[in-house]
Amino acid sequence: MTSNFNSSSRNSASSWTQRQNDQFEEALAKYDRDTPDRWHNIARVVDGKSAEEVKRHFELLVKDIMKIESDQVPLPNYRTTGGNGRGFENEQRLFRNIRLQ
Repeated sequence: MTSNFNSSSRNSASSWTQRQNDQFEEALAKYDRDTPDRWHNIARVVDGKSAEEVKRHFELLVKDIMKIESDQVPLPNYRTTGGNGRGFENEQRLFRNIRLQ
C-alpha cells in the first residue's frame, strides 16, 4: 500500500518521503491499535517523525479511506499490464492489517 492519496488534507500535512511512508505502513502492520504506546512505537520506526506526526498521518489516511469507500473520490482506471499483480496483493495485505478505530 502506498499512501499517495492527493486529498487536500494530505497536501496540508507535513511532507513525507516515500521511505517514511513505507516505514509507516510496515509499522502499522506490526503495531495494531491494541499495542501499548502505539504511536511512540511507530514513530521510532519512521525516520524523523514524532508520535504526534505519525498519529496525524494515520488520521489523514483514515479520512482518505473513508472518502474512497463512500465514493467521494473517483477510483483510478488501472490498466492491466499482464504482470503478476503483486502490487495490488501487497496493498490488500497491508489494508487487512490496518485496524480502523
